Amino acid sequence: MIKVLLTGGAGYIGSHIALALAEKGFEPVLVDNYSNSLPWISDRISQLAGKKIPSYEADCRDVIAMKEIVKNEGKIDAIVHLAAFKAVGESVQNPLKYYRNNINGTAAILQLMSDCSIHRLVFSSSCTVYGSTTKTEVFESDAWSEANNPYGYSKQVCERMMSDLSVVQSGWKQVSLRYFNPIGAHPSGMLGELPIGIPNNLVPYITQTAAGIRERLTIFGDDYSTHDGTCVRDYIHVMDVASAHVMALEYVLKENAPPIDQFNIGTGSGLSVKELVGNFEKVTGVLLPKIIGPRRLGDADAIYANVAKASKKIGWHAEFSIMDALYHAWLWQQHLSSNSK
Repeated sequence: MIKVLLTGGAGYIGSHIALALAEKGFEPVLVDNYSNSLPWISDRISQLAGKKIPSYEADCRDVIAMKEIVKNEGKIDAIVHLAAFKAVGESVQNPLKYYRNNINGTAAILQLMSDCSIHRLVFSSSCTVYGSTTKTEVFESDAWSEANNPYGYSKQVCERMMSDLSVVQSGWKQVSLRYFNPIGAHPSGMLGELPIGIPNNLVPYITQTAAGIRERLTIFGDDYSTHDGTCVRDYIHVMDVASAHVMALEYVLKENAPPIDQFNIGTGSGLSVKELVGNFEKVTGVLLPKIIGPRRLGDADAIYANVAKASKKIGWHAEFSIMDALYHAWLWQQHLSSNSK
């Protein structure tokens, strides 16, 4: 049994990866400080998996605590590192929060790997590493430009740390997954994104507006250089993101895998904010009260993934549609709303 440590394992993406790993026969071990999740999510993962999934409350920057977890588990074969703050707008307003957490957290995990002889890593990266590129379709081989925001810069630094270590750490296998805009929820409606306070991401704000929790949806800017003036992004179902991590893990476990590699994780096509909102209204039948607001600092006009490399090298491609993602997100919101009454 391959034992995999997941930092941020009770978070939005981490929880879906944990379940996907368990379903594929891996043994996930969750670590989360619950700064952007709640303990009952760990219990829900076990419920859906049909077996107890080990879970620890700890901050991945605490190397001593992390070493105790590794010692307690006996053996860790690989790490999937997801623990990070991820809101672009918030990173612009509070850059030190992102540098302290995201960069220091990854440095601590790499130190843990070195100290505990763990040689396999799948890293949660982001399309923001491409920075202020003028290209709308990006490839893994594209040169980085200056990051648009502190969040993106923190991911650039983390990938650079991994690259530097790959030169001097013999036998390590590392993969960065640069995913685009994960949305949706588990098809059961029992697991999904759980924003603490006001959502920073678009789809939770949409679903909370539809549920009457938020008064209205604000679309930030309609004067971008796109076909309808709103930002264009590559939205991908979180279940597809989870399956990409499983395949990336299988990849780094192979002895003939390169020391380091990177893959874009997206659908390969873009959708505007207005189109996403319209699709939500269509699939749910709920019309949203909405207004146009000012642009947010750090937002690029348009970007989407070229995913040919992931398809060729790890056999991954997106299987769920945008409509699937929006419908599943709405099921999750209804589940949350019914349980809060």
